[in-house]
Amino acid sequence: MTTTVTSLVDEVLAALATVMDPELDESITELGFVRSVRIDDIGVTVHLRLPTSFCSPNFAYLMASDAQDALRRVEGLGQIVVQLDDHHDSAKINAGLAADAGYVGTFGSEAEDSLEELRRTFLRKAHTAAMERCAAALVRQTDMPVEDLCLITLADIPEGPQKEALLRRRVAIGLGVRPGDPVMVDEDGGPLAAEAVPLRLRFAKSVRISIEGNSHFCRGLLATRYADADGMSTHVTNLRSTR
Repeated sequence: MTTTVTSLVDEVLAALATVMDPELDESITELGFVRSVRIDDIGVTVHLRLPTSFCSPNFAYLMASDAQDALRRVEGLGQIVVQLDDHHDSAKINAGLAADAGYVGTFGSEAEDSLEELRRTFLRKAHTAAMERCAAALVRQTDMPVEDLCLITLADIPEGPQKEALLRRRVAIGLGVRPGDPVMVDEDGGPLAAEAVPLRLRFAKSVRISIEGNSHFCRGLLATRYADADGMSTHVTNLRSTR
Protein backbone atom coordinates (compact mmCIF):
# COMPACT_ATOMS: atom_id res chain seq x y z
CA MET A 1 0.00 0.00 0.00
CA THR A 2 2.99 2.37 0.36
CA THR A 3 3.08 2.98 -3.39
CA THR A 4 -0.62 3.81 -3.37
CA VAL A 5 -0.19 6.35 -0.58
CA THR A 6 2.78 7.96 -2.32
CA SER A 7 0.79 8.10 -5.54
CA LEU A 8 -2.05 9.84 -3.69
CA VAL A 9 0.33 12.57 -2.55
CA ASP A 10 1.43 13.04 -6.16
CA GLU A 11 -2.20 13.23 -7.30
CA VAL A 12 -3.00 15.87 -4.68
CA LEU A 13 -0.05 18.03 -5.70
CA ALA A 14 -0.87 17.55 -9.40
CA ALA A 15 -4.48 18.60 -8.76
CA LEU A 16 -3.36 21.76 -6.96
CA ALA A 17 -1.00 22.54 -9.84
CA THR A 18 -4.02 22.94 -12.13
CA VAL A 19 -5.34 25.84 -10.04
CA MET A 20 -4.37 29.20 -11.49
CA ASP A 21 -4.03 32.62 -9.94
CA PRO A 22 -6.77 34.45 -11.91
CA GLU A 23 -4.78 37.64 -12.28
CA LEU A 24 -1.26 36.31 -12.82
CA ASP A 25 -2.20 33.29 -14.97
CA GLU A 26 0.24 31.04 -13.12
CA SER A 27 -0.30 27.96 -11.00
CA ILE A 28 -0.70 28.45 -7.24
CA THR A 29 1.96 25.78 -6.75
CA GLU A 30 4.45 27.61 -9.00
CA LEU A 31 3.74 30.87 -7.19
CA GLY A 32 4.26 29.30 -3.75
CA PHE A 33 0.69 29.93 -2.61
CA VAL A 34 0.27 26.36 -1.31
CA ARG A 35 1.61 26.54 2.23
CA SER A 36 1.02 22.98 3.38
CA VAL A 37 -0.71 19.72 2.52
CA ARG A 38 -1.69 17.23 5.22
CA ILE A 39 -3.07 13.81 4.29
CA ASP A 40 -4.38 11.38 6.89
CA ASP A 41 -6.96 8.61 7.16
CA ILE A 42 -9.78 11.16 7.40
CA GLY A 43 -8.88 13.17 4.32
CA VAL A 44 -6.71 16.06 3.12
CA THR A 45 -6.21 19.56 4.53
CA VAL A 46 -4.59 22.24 2.39
CA HIS A 47 -3.50 25.66 3.65
CA LEU A 48 -3.05 28.50 1.17
CA ARG A 49 -1.16 31.76 1.65
CA LEU A 50 -1.04 34.96 -0.40
CA PRO A 51 1.53 37.76 -0.83
CA THR A 52 -0.39 40.21 1.39
CA SER A 53 -3.27 40.14 3.85
CA PHE A 54 -5.20 42.58 1.66
CA CYS A 55 -5.16 40.69 -1.65
CA SER A 56 -8.56 41.08 -3.31
CA PRO A 57 -11.08 38.79 -1.53
CA ASN A 58 -12.64 37.71 -4.83
CA PHE A 59 -9.25 36.57 -6.17
CA ALA A 60 -8.56 34.78 -2.91
CA TYR A 61 -11.92 33.03 -2.87
CA LEU A 62 -11.61 32.01 -6.53
CA MET A 63 -8.28 30.27 -5.92
CA ALA A 64 -9.41 28.59 -2.71
CA SER A 65 -12.66 27.42 -4.31
CA ASP A 66 -10.83 26.14 -7.39
CA ALA A 67 -8.39 24.25 -5.14
CA GLN A 68 -11.33 22.63 -3.37
CA ASP A 69 -12.92 21.65 -6.69
CA ALA A 70 -9.62 20.28 -8.04
CA LEU A 71 -9.16 18.08 -4.96
CA ARG A 72 -12.70 16.75 -5.27
CA ARG A 73 -11.72 15.25 -8.61
CA VAL A 74 -9.07 13.07 -6.92
CA GLU A 75 -10.54 9.70 -5.98
CA GLY A 76 -10.09 8.27 -2.50
CA LEU A 77 -9.20 11.46 -0.64
CA GLY A 78 -12.02 11.44 1.88
CA GLN A 79 -12.82 14.72 3.63
CA ILE A 80 -11.42 17.78 1.84
CA VAL A 81 -10.58 20.97 3.74
CA VAL A 82 -9.08 24.06 2.09
CA GLN A 83 -8.20 27.01 4.28
CA LEU A 84 -6.77 30.44 3.50
CA ASP A 85 -4.27 31.74 6.06
CA ASP A 86 -3.30 35.27 7.10
CA HIS A 87 -5.87 37.15 4.98
CA HIS A 88 -8.17 39.88 6.28
CA ASP A 89 -11.17 37.85 5.05
CA SER A 90 -9.82 34.41 6.00
CA ALA A 91 -12.60 33.70 8.50
CA LYS A 92 -15.35 34.57 6.02
CA ILE A 93 -13.76 32.69 3.12
CA ASN A 94 -12.95 29.60 5.19
CA ALA A 95 -16.47 29.49 6.64
CA GLY A 96 -17.96 29.78 3.15
CA LEU A 97 -15.78 26.99 1.81
CA ALA A 98 -16.60 24.72 4.74
CA ALA A 99 -20.33 25.31 4.29
CA ASP A 100 -20.13 24.97 0.49
CA ALA A 101 -21.95 28.30 0.38
CA GLY A 102 -20.61 29.41 -3.00
CA TYR A 103 -19.27 32.85 -3.87
CA VAL A 104 -22.49 34.81 -3.43
CA GLY A 105 -23.41 32.83 -0.33
CA THR A 106 -20.00 33.62 1.18
CA PHE A 107 -19.91 37.35 0.46
CA GLY A 108 -23.60 38.21 0.18
CA SER A 109 -24.18 41.79 -0.97
CA GLU A 110 -20.40 42.29 -1.27
CA ALA A 111 -20.29 39.92 -4.26
CA GLU A 112 -20.43 42.36 -7.17
CA ASP A 113 -20.28 39.75 -9.94
CA SER A 114 -20.88 36.04 -10.16
CA LEU A 115 -17.84 33.81 -9.79
CA GLU A 116 -18.11 32.69 -13.42
CA GLU A 117 -18.14 36.28 -14.69
CA LEU A 118 -15.04 37.00 -12.63
CA ARG A 119 -13.34 33.86 -13.92
CA ARG A 120 -14.14 34.71 -17.55
CA THR A 121 -12.68 38.20 -17.19
CA PHE A 122 -9.31 36.79 -16.22
CA LEU A 123 -9.42 33.99 -18.78
CA ARG A 124 -9.84 36.65 -21.45
CA LYS A 125 -6.87 38.59 -20.07
CA ALA A 126 -4.74 35.43 -20.13
CA HIS A 127 -5.74 34.78 -23.74
CA THR A 128 -4.96 38.37 -24.74
CA ALA A 129 -1.45 38.09 -23.27
CA ALA A 130 -0.83 34.73 -24.98
CA MET A 131 -2.03 36.14 -28.31
CA GLU A 132 0.37 39.08 -28.02
CA ARG A 133 3.34 36.83 -27.22
CA CYS A 134 2.75 34.74 -30.36
CA ALA A 135 2.00 37.68 -32.66
CA ALA A 136 4.92 39.80 -31.46
CA ALA A 137 7.32 36.85 -31.80
CA LEU A 138 6.18 36.30 -35.40
CA VAL A 139 6.76 39.97 -36.25
CA ARG A 140 10.28 39.82 -34.77
CA GLN A 141 11.16 36.61 -36.58
CA THR A 142 9.81 37.55 -40.01
CA ASP A 143 9.85 41.39 -40.17
CA MET A 144 6.16 41.15 -41.03
CA PRO A 145 4.29 44.49 -41.03
CA VAL A 146 2.08 44.68 -37.97
CA GLU A 147 -0.99 45.34 -40.11
CA ASP A 148 -0.48 41.97 -41.84
CA LEU A 149 -1.09 40.15 -38.58
CA CYS A 150 -4.77 40.21 -39.49
CA LEU A 151 -3.91 37.57 -42.12
CA ILE A 152 -2.06 35.06 -39.95
CA THR A 153 -3.72 31.89 -38.74
CA LEU A 154 -2.86 29.37 -36.07
CA ALA A 155 -1.06 27.33 -38.73
CA ASP A 156 1.44 30.20 -39.12
CA ILE A 157 2.50 30.13 -35.47
CA PRO A 158 5.59 27.91 -34.87
CA GLU A 159 5.08 24.92 -32.62
CA GLY A 160 6.30 25.37 -29.07
CA PRO A 161 5.29 26.44 -25.56
CA GLN A 162 3.91 29.82 -26.65
CA LYS A 163 1.60 28.25 -29.22
CA GLU A 164 0.52 25.55 -26.76
CA ALA A 165 -0.33 28.24 -24.22
CA LEU A 166 -2.30 30.20 -26.81
CA LEU A 167 -4.30 27.13 -27.82
CA ARG A 168 -5.12 26.37 -24.16
CA ARG A 169 -6.29 29.93 -23.61
CA ARG A 170 -8.46 29.84 -26.73
CA VAL A 171 -10.12 26.62 -25.63
CA ALA A 172 -10.74 28.11 -22.17
CA ILE A 173 -12.75 31.03 -23.60
CA GLY A 174 -14.48 29.04 -26.30
CA LEU A 175 -12.47 30.05 -29.39
CA GLY A 176 -11.64 27.62 -32.18
CA VAL A 177 -8.24 25.99 -32.51
CA ARG A 178 -8.36 24.90 -36.15
CA PRO A 179 -5.24 25.64 -38.22
CA GLY A 180 -7.12 28.19 -40.34
CA ASP A 181 -8.50 30.20 -37.43
CA PRO A 182 -7.16 33.78 -37.17
CA VAL A 183 -4.69 34.53 -34.40
CA MET A 184 -5.48 38.20 -33.90
CA VAL A 185 -9.03 38.63 -32.66
CA ASP A 186 -11.01 41.30 -30.84
CA GLU A 187 -12.45 41.09 -27.32
CA ASP A 188 -15.37 39.04 -28.60
CA GLY A 189 -13.18 36.64 -30.58
CA GLY A 190 -13.97 38.16 -33.97
CA PRO A 191 -11.42 38.79 -36.74
CA LEU A 192 -9.69 42.16 -36.98
CA ALA A 193 -9.37 44.51 -39.94
CA ALA A 194 -5.80 45.52 -40.83
CA GLU A 195 -6.23 49.06 -39.51
CA ALA A 196 -7.42 47.75 -36.12
CA VAL A 197 -4.44 45.48 -35.53
CA PRO A 198 -1.83 48.00 -34.23
CA LEU A 199 -4.17 49.32 -31.52
CA ARG A 200 -5.22 45.81 -30.53
CA LEU A 201 -1.58 44.68 -30.35
CA ARG A 202 -0.61 47.67 -28.17
CA PHE A 203 -3.49 46.93 -25.82
CA ALA A 204 -2.55 43.23 -25.69
CA LYS A 205 1.06 44.15 -24.90
CA SER A 206 -0.05 46.31 -21.99
CA VAL A 207 -2.11 43.41 -20.62
CA ARG A 208 0.83 41.02 -20.95
CA ILE A 209 3.28 43.42 -19.27
CA SER A 210 0.80 44.02 -16.45
CA ILE A 211 0.39 40.29 -15.83
CA GLU A 212 4.13 39.61 -15.90
CA GLY A 213 4.91 42.63 -13.72
CA ASN A 214 2.31 41.63 -11.14
CA SER A 215 3.72 38.12 -11.11
CA HIS A 216 7.24 39.32 -10.23
CA PHE A 217 5.85 41.77 -7.67
CA CYS A 218 3.74 39.11 -5.96
CA ARG A 219 6.64 36.67 -5.80
CA GLY A 220 8.75 39.32 -4.09
CA LEU A 221 6.02 40.21 -1.61
CA LEU A 222 5.39 36.56 -0.79
CA ALA A 223 9.09 35.84 -0.23
CA THR A 224 9.36 38.89 2.03
CA ARG A 225 6.22 38.10 4.00
CA TYR A 226 7.26 34.52 4.66
CA ALA A 227 11.02 35.08 4.75
CA ASP A 228 11.45 32.41 7.41
CA ALA A 229 9.73 29.74 5.29
CA ASP A 230 11.77 26.77 4.10
CA GLY A 231 12.62 28.02 0.63
CA MET A 232 8.94 28.83 0.03
CA SER A 233 8.34 25.11 -0.49
CA THR A 234 5.08 23.34 0.22
CA HIS A 235 5.16 21.32 3.42
CA VAL A 236 3.61 17.91 2.78
CA THR A 237 2.63 15.73 5.75
CA ASN A 238 1.44 12.23 4.93
CA LEU A 239 -0.10 10.42 7.88
CA ARG A 240 -2.31 8.05 5.95
CA SER A 241 -2.08 4.46 7.07
CA THR A 242 -0.10 2.16 4.77
CA ARG A 243 -1.62 -0.99 6.21
